[in-house]
Amino acid sequence: MTRDELLTRFLLTLPPAAAIARTGLDQAAVLLPLVERDNGLHLLLTRRSSQLRHHGGQVSLPGGRRDPGDESLIATALRETREELGIAARQLQILGCLPPRPTVSRFWVQPVIGLLDSDYVATPNPDEVARVFEVPLDCLLDPRHYHAWTFPREGRAHTVWFLPWQDELIWGATAAIIRQLAEQTTGWRQHWPANEPG
Repeated sequence: MTRDELLTRFLLTLPPAAAIARTGLDQAAVLLPLVERDNGLHLLLTRRSSQLRHHGGQVSLPGGRRDPGDESLIATALRETREELGIAARQLQILGCLPPRPTVSRFWVQPVIGLLDSDYVATPNPDEVARVFEVPLDCLLDPRHYHAWTFPREGRAHTVWFLPWQDELIWGATAAIIRQLAEQTTGWRQHWPANEPG
């Protein structure tokens, strides 16, 4: 998928100035950094350091908890991207946001979509990031590449999504957020099971 196709097919909108939050959940934001390459758009992902106490070693999107000084959740996503990867806000064009979603770790997460300069240079913070890599967006938009595991949790069915890519496994909230992007850009919602992961 190219940038023009993305902008045409994905009706991106910015969230209202007042952040939408769910009672009892901490606010957080993640960035989906898209990079234009010769063969289409790619999504930049990271593998978290195995030394981290929470979600160590997992594939993730740059992002984290909203700080009191962040003027918006978009600002949170940009700040976290700078802290984790050394990528400055001036290298990103914010395209819009996906609907926020709750996670089982009790965050209300705002996914932010940005177009990243193709000549970016990531300088990962080794305390937080073990690896930076890109995945072709066309792969991530194809529902045939996703696998789901559904199990009972707190009296209802809970689904966890998995997406293998080369020697990495994208799963959990990261896979669910990427799946949101796939649903909105492709109109393939009918191909997905109805159960939503938390």
